[in-house]
Amino acid sequence: MSRAALLVLADGRFPAGGHAHSGGAEAAVRAGRITDAGSLAEFCRGRLHSAGLVAASLAAAAAAGVDPGALDGAADARTPSPALRLTGRKLGRQLLRAARATWPCPELDALAARFPKGAHQPVVWGVAARAAGLEDVDAAYCAAYESVSGAATAVVRLLSLDPFDATGVLARLAPEVDRAVDQAVAAGRRARAEGVDALPSVSAPLLEIGAEVHAGWGGRLFAS
Repeated sequence: MSRAALLVLADGRFPAGGHAHSGGAEAAVRAGRITDAGSLAEFCRGRLHSAGLVAASLAAAAAAGVDPGALDGAADARTPSPALRLTGRKLGRQLLRAARATWPCPELDALAARFPKGAHQPVVWGVAARAAGLEDVDAAYCAAYESVSGAATAVVRLLSLDPFDATGVLARLAPEVDRAVDQAVAAGRRARAEGVDALPSVSAPLLEIGAEVHAGWGGRLFAS
């Protein structure tokens, strides 16, 4: 296992398409729910323990060898918003493209053939981690951290928030990211024996509603 590979996969410069998405932050900013570093922290905390936990669990399960088809169906079932399902597949398709170029292997090729329109992003995180020689905990960290870092980066642009303040938000969330990853890895390992129903299905209604509202805007800075 190469920890350097984890740094590559989790690096914000990895061409996985996340820079074009706000993780719901743009809708939250326009609705007045994010106005400063304090409200950004609350938004990221809520996102981490809902969508982030679900994504990290799916990624851990995929890295642990659970069938990607079953996991992709589980991701669909845990994503009520059509706009978010579409976004998840777009991000998964871009991540898979980058992973195949970086770590060519039959498993990634098979995933691309099985899901020509893109598998959900967390599923790809897990399979990409396997291709890079990483473990389920590494895949979970990638998904959990991305669930908050993308929103924080977007708010820097949306509100002209001081980047130091946004980075401080992420640093202070680190212990909670650790706990979410622990939960995700445990759930992913249970899913190997019990099936995908063992994975968490935490909901975040405002994220789902915001995604549908955001999808209908004519002018927006981010794709989601």
